[in-house]
Amino acid sequence: METRNLTVIKESILLELPGSAEQQYFLCMLFLCMYLMIVSVNMLIILVAGFNSHLHLPMYFFLSNLAFVDICFSSTTVPQMTVNILTDTQTIYFVECLSQLFFFIAFVNMDSLLLCVMAYDRYVAICHPLHYIAIMNPRLCVWLVAGLWLVTYLHALLHTVLMAHLSFCASNSIHHFFCDLNPLLQLSCSDISLNVMVIFIVGGLLVLTSLICILISYGLILCTILKITYIQGKQRAFSTCGCHLSVVVLFYGTASAVYFSPSSSFLPKSDTILALMYTLVTPMLNPFIYSLRNSDMKRALQKMLCKGACFQQQ
Repeated sequence: METRNLTVIKESILLELPGSAEQQYFLCMLFLCMYLMIVSVNMLIILVAGFNSHLHLPMYFFLSNLAFVDICFSSTTVPQMTVNILTDTQTIYFVECLSQLFFFIAFVNMDSLLLCVMAYDRYVAICHPLHYIAIMNPRLCVWLVAGLWLVTYLHALLHTVLMAHLSFCASNSIHHFFCDLNPLLQLSCSDISLNVMVIFIVGGLLVLTSLICILISYGLILCTILKITYIQGKQRAFSTCGCHLSVVVLFYGTASAVYFSPSSSFLPKSDTILALMYTLVTPMLNPFIYSLRNSDMKRALQKMLCKGACFQQQ
């Protein structure tokens, strides 16, 4: 009997959003609108940074990578969820579920590590402006991003392999809009202590290292800002750092609440809201906080839009 149930869940898993059918359709439309905004705005940032030679600097290189990751990050969950709800077929094959889990973990970690690297980039630019070009040279930037991709993919592969070796003999229905670690662990009848240990040790090490580096970088930046004599420049710098830190706190706070709480405490509604915050709200805020408030980026965007308007008139 256990083998038969195991075979069924190996074939498919049911993804269910908590709430009535009307609430699910409303959430679906809300998620879809947020997703379209994320894709369009972040794609615009990539195009502006790529086609404007004045923006071929380390900061905009990292911003373009963050925009790309945010697009991929949200694309791992929202399209599948939208198709499931609109077609009323909430089934996903187990292999597809593991693939979604792999890419989701990879992109969420890449997002957090990029925020860390960008904080260090701002620290060098503000605290050591004369040595900025020498320190943040193009070769270092490329190697940093390549190293981050390697770390995130290895981390995601570790979780995916451990999940694939679990036995699933419970109900094959999870009350979540994508295949995430805690909801899947709830379905397993195997010993999940190794999975939980990896989440807390390896995942915790990545999160704490990134968060500590970000806080140290912004702490040093704030110390430099306090030395600024004119009040207007100090207020503008404080405003920028405050916005950046608010996004960091939102991302790390909600992600930590989901992954570093015991798997037995998984609550569908609360975890869905928290997952929504770091999978859709943060990627939607990132372009406005990190890119579109930047004067150089705004000028480049206006220039590109003017060229587009002139081309259409011709």
